[in-house]
Amino acid sequence: MELEFVAAALAALAGLAVGLAAGLAVRASERARQAAPPAATPGRTLPAGVASVLSVLRSSAVVLDAEDRVLRASSAARAFGLVSGDRLEVEELLTMARLVRRDGEIRETEIQVRPSRGRARAEGRWFAVRVAPLGTHGLVLVLAEDLTEVRRVEAIRRDFVANVSHELKTPVGALSLLAETVESAADDPEAVRRFSIRMQHESMRLSNLVQDLMTLSRVQGDEPLSELHRVAVDDVVAEAVDRCQIKAEAKGIELTVAGPSGLKVRGDEELLITALRNLIDNAVAYSPERTRVVIATRQADPDHVEISVTDQGIGIPQAEIERIFERFYRVDPARSRQTGGTGLGLAIVKHVTTKHGGEITVWSKEGSGSTFTLRLPLLRGDSRPDQSSIAPRDTAEPAADSQRSNAREAAP
Repeated sequence: MELEFVAAALAALAGLAVGLAAGLAVRASERARQAAPPAATPGRTLPAGVASVLSVLRSSAVVLDAEDRVLRASSAARAFGLVSGDRLEVEELLTMARLVRRDGEIRETEIQVRPSRGRARAEGRWFAVRVAPLGTHGLVLVLAEDLTEVRRVEAIRRDFVANVSHELKTPVGALSLLAETVESAADDPEAVRRFSIRMQHESMRLSNLVQDLMTLSRVQGDEPLSELHRVAVDDVVAEAVDRCQIKAEAKGIELTVAGPSGLKVRGDEELLITALRNLIDNAVAYSPERTRVVIATRQADPDHVEISVTDQGIGIPQAEIERIFERFYRVDPARSRQTGGTGLGLAIVKHVTTKHGGEITVWSKEGSGSTFTLRLPLLRGDSRPDQSSIAPRDTAEPAADSQRSNAREAAP
C-alpha cells in the first residue's frame, strides 16, 4: 500500500509540474506576440532612404498615403498652412494627388494659397507645385516651392519699367514738340527764346530722371558700398544746403542749419549729400512761400547721429506715410508735376540710408509740416562734440518735436 501511495504522489507531482510548464509556455507565447512589432501595412510606411532625401529638400515636402493622410510633412509645409495635423489643407493639391495616384503621371502647376480666416489681412502665397507617385502602394509626393518673393520682384520690375517709360515719355515728347514749334517760329525771336527756355527745363528734367535712375540702381542692390571714408556731417549738410539754395530763394524760403559741429560718420559722402539734398528739395517744393526749413544735426546716443529736415509745408496724410518711399509714388501726382520731381527722391534716401546701416523716420501732420530724420551710425573712435550741445535722448519732448517747435518759433 505504501508503494502505491508513493507512486500516486509522484504521479500527481509530475502532472502538476507538466501543468505549470504548459501554463508558463502559453504566457511566454502571449508575451512574445505582444512584444513583436505589428507587420508593416503597405502604403503606411516610407520606402528606405526617402525620409533622408526629404529632409534636405529646399521645397516644402508632403507624403500622402493611399487614404490621403499625411505620412510626413516638412516644417515649411506646416508653416505655410499646406498641412494641418495629418490632412492636406489645399483642395487643389488633394485633387492632383488623387489623379497622380490613379494614372501614375507626374503633374506640375502653380497655385495661389489664400490665407486662412484667422489671417485675413495676410497676402496669399504662390507655389510651384510638383506631384509624383512614390513607390507602388499608393504613396504620393507633393513638392511645393514658394514663389511669393519671385512674383513680388517680378511685379516690382514690371511696375518700374512701366513707370520709367511713362516718366521718360513726358519730357521726351515735350522736347520733340518744342523743337517742332521752334522750327515753325523761326521768324519770331521772342517765341524762339520762350520755347528755348522751356526746352532747357524739359532737358533738365530728363537729365535729373536719368541721374536718379543711375543713383537708385547703384544703391538698391544687396552688395555693400565699395568705398567708405570718414565723412564730416558738417560738410554733408553744407553741400546739400548749397545745392538747394537757389530753389529755396526763388520761393523766399530760408534754409536754417542748427546743431553741434564735429560729428562724423563712415560712408560715401556724395551719396549722403544726395540723400539730404533730396529731403531738402522736397521740403522746399512742398512748403509755402516765405517759410523756413530747418536742417538740424545731433548726437542721439553714443553710437548714432541724426540729421533732420523740418518744414512748414502741406504735410502728408497718415495713410500715405508707409508708401512715400516707393519708387515713383506720389501723394499728389498733379502737384508733383508742378514741382518737377522725378518721384525717385525718397526711394533714393531710403536705400542710401540702409546702405550706411541707418534708418529714416517720418513725422508729419497735414497742414502743419513734416520732419524727416536720418539716423546714421557714428564713426567710432572719433572725437565727440561738446556734450552740452547734445540733446538728451530721453526727454519729455522728442527731438523731432523739439525741432518742429523751433521751426514754428523761427517762422516769420
